[in-house]
Amino acid sequence: MSQQTVPARPTAAFVGASWVALVIAVTSFGVGLWNADMLLSEKGFYGTLLLLGLFSAIATQKSVRDRAEGVPVTSIFLGLSWSMVLVSLLLVAVGLANAGLTLSEKGFYGLGYTMALFAVVAVQKNVRDLAASAAAAPAAPRPPAEPDVHATVWK
Repeated sequence: MSQQTVPARPTAAFVGASWVALVIAVTSFGVGLWNADMLLSEKGFYGTLLLLGLFSAIATQKSVRDRAEGVPVTSIFLGLSWSMVLVSLLLVAVGLANAGLTLSEKGFYGLGYTMALFAVVAVQKNVRDLAASAAAAPAAPRPPAEPDVHATVWK
């Protein structure tokens, strides 16, 4: 008989740090794009790549974790998830390499992008671990019911 192991509940510090890293990465990437001196189509390209990268990183993390826990995941979905992560990274790298930006701007967007992908995987892991630990937690014991005064008097 196999037993499902319940993941350890992540600490509040790790959960908070993950969310803060994700918010900082996405916000700074977005503010950088908003203030960038580039065509609107370029801004849309990088913004769309950020969304593709975030979604595919979450899908990959979930698929890998599901497989590790024995939840059925089709090979095609797992392969597509991995390939979209790699494609998004490749497109960002090629886009930045060919962009007319200074080296510091290219570094800013590259680091912001990779930080966002890492942070979203950590947030997804925490969300899943918190849900699993809450589902596996034993029910809180009920306080003892007060005896029925009338029933005890007449017995």
